[in-house]
Amino acid sequence: MNIQDLHPHGPNSQQPEQWIERLARFGYAAKGIVYMIIGILAFMAAFNWGGRVTGTQGAFQTIASQPFGKLLLFLVAVGLLGYVLWRFVEAAKDPEHSDSGAGAIGRRISYAVSGIIYAGLALSALKIVFGNSSGSSSGSQQQTATLLSQPFGRWLVAAIGVASVAYGFYCFYRSYSTQFRRKLKLSEMNASTEKWATIIGRFGLAAKGIVAVIIGYFFIQAARTYDASQAGTTEGALQTLQQQPFGAWLMGIVALGLIAYGIHLEVQARYRRISP
Repeated sequence: MNIQDLHPHGPNSQQPEQWIERLARFGYAAKGIVYMIIGILAFMAAFNWGGRVTGTQGAFQTIASQPFGKLLLFLVAVGLLGYVLWRFVEAAKDPEHSDSGAGAIGRRISYAVSGIIYAGLALSALKIVFGNSSGSSSGSQQQTATLLSQPFGRWLVAAIGVASVAYGFYCFYRSYSTQFRRKLKLSEMNASTEKWATIIGRFGLAAKGIVAVIIGYFFIQAARTYDASQAGTTEGALQTLQQQPFGAWLMGIVALGLIAYGIHLEVQARYRRISP
């Protein structure tokens, strides 16, 4: 018996798990790029350096406007679809946990919801690539209006708001506890990389939490007033910060935090333990 008999598909064949892992890492990297662009544009806008306050759609448009931008955005969309695939694998198998019960069910549901959200973002990126897109704010408000028109629509919109606020506080918890370190291959980092990965991760998660809480508040207000125009996105959250006293500094700090969150995702792409 030779080694080819042990590997019927050849020595260079790739198992499905390897492809899922590679796509997941590509997905984390693509997601990180989007958040870094949002943060950079918002930071520049905060101090009138030519940027603009925007969300994911604006980030996609910025990528598309660069040389070979449509190709770059297509790769980002593919990356996001890789992240979606990993989220659905987590929802189906929960490979990183062995516990069961209500906590496990809630975690699986959150993975599935995250997968659906990022599938929508990937679709939005592909629409821009192929010349069919709309603004993020109007799109969010249209979707909220559609939800509000359904039976129990106000409760659904309110539930989205509560879930976003809860996610924001979960980000604060992860930032405070450095829980995210448990999923990193720390043994592959040197001391300096580990230190900065922790600092940047904590800062980024705190900023992500602030944005999520503000977005949740928007949805709760939309449900309370039965007014879809109250619903907001990352763009609206940043604009709200900008309108506060010392708004430029507040938005600038949160924008830096979103850049840090993007870098944190790049660290995840490189060092995260992914076991499909």
